[in-house]
Amino acid sequence: MSFSEIRRKDVINICDGRKLGRPIDLLLNDSACAEALVVPGRSGGILALFRQDREGLVIEWDRVRRIGDDVILVEVDCERFDGK
Repeated sequence: MSFSEIRRKDVINICDGRKLGRPIDLLLNDSACAEALVVPGRSGGILALFRQDREGLVIEWDRVRRIGDDVILVEVDCERFDGK
């Protein structure tokens, strides 16, 4: 699967059903294996791509539960995204 296919999928947190956005980056390790997905930060949308730090929410690859036809299901602690 290519990143261009992955970036068209919505990332959904199965803990609360929240749509986290679509991947804007994929972090690889030294062996070129996926280490994490990056989705836009809280501001979301296209504006997150232009933030100076270009960082979004980093979701470790071991939190990815399933990649389907239309969505990527992840399991992430809900408090992490609520700013707690």
